[in-house]
Amino acid sequence: MEQFEVITRGDRSMPELLRSPTQFRFSIIGENQCSLASYNRRDYYKISLVLKGRSRLLYAHRGIDIPAPALVFTNPLIPYSWESGDESPAGFFCIFSDTFLHTGGRTENLQESPLFKVGGEPIYLLSPNQADYLKSIFERMKLEADGDYVFKYDIIRNQLSIIIHEAIKMQPALAYFTPANASERIAQLFLNLLEKQFPVDSPDKMLPLKRAGDYAAQLSVHVNHLNAAVQEVTGKSTTMHINERLLAEAKSLLTHTEWSVGEIAFSLGFEYASYFNNFFKKHSGVTPLTFRKSL
Repeated sequence: MEQFEVITRGDRSMPELLRSPTQFRFSIIGENQCSLASYNRRDYYKISLVLKGRSRLLYAHRGIDIPAPALVFTNPLIPYSWESGDESPAGFFCIFSDTFLHTGGRTENLQESPLFKVGGEPIYLLSPNQADYLKSIFERMKLEADGDYVFKYDIIRNQLSIIIHEAIKMQPALAYFTPANASERIAQLFLNLLEKQFPVDSPDKMLPLKRAGDYAAQLSVHVNHLNAAVQEVTGKSTTMHINERLLAEAKSLLTHTEWSVGEIAFSLGFEYASYFNNFFKKHSGVTPLTFRKSL
């Protein structure tokens, strides 16, 4: 299975995959140790067609058992864990960026799609006929992905759109349960979601999640519930974790880039550079410029 180019601090460049038109990958589950949890990057949406085996998808506040065959949609900014049962799952999955679909003229935001949005319904149990039909589409996507036709990604975009619209016509699975150790799960998923925002790789793009309430909304839990779970499990408040990670990233950007303080402030979610200056000095004892000059 192909691996993504690593983002390095030296040039702060975007991965080649994101710069190219081929913002799409296809894999057979189990092939070369590719699992359902593979490609859990912040940049990529994932559609999985599970044809064999039982598994369990767990979010912060709910979980669901998935008997095959099933079609599952996962969002890069909604953390989850996917656990296999006694029988290893078999099937296909593909990952793709929002930009990949927009290149084909698609205008709607995937974050707002009922298949991918927070609190949406991402799991669809399939009849044998539905499973066979979707299997044929995934197999055609693989053939196109492996081929050298110059317009193959246009065909793949159309096939992805067919899968998405077929799911929208279906009834989602609704047999959710409340996972055990809810506080531990919520705290861990919060920490995963926090870390997934980094490293910051562009001075022109602001962090989407900046406050405890942003994370609570993304995890689909009440902010008080999130704060209590994180405090109970880690001994630190949600805000403290966010501030510590922002400070670490700010120091890294000041050290390894030539971005201005204003650019760093914006990329880390501060509306004004003065707010960032106050934050940095409060938590480090010096201003950002003083820190940079001391290096």
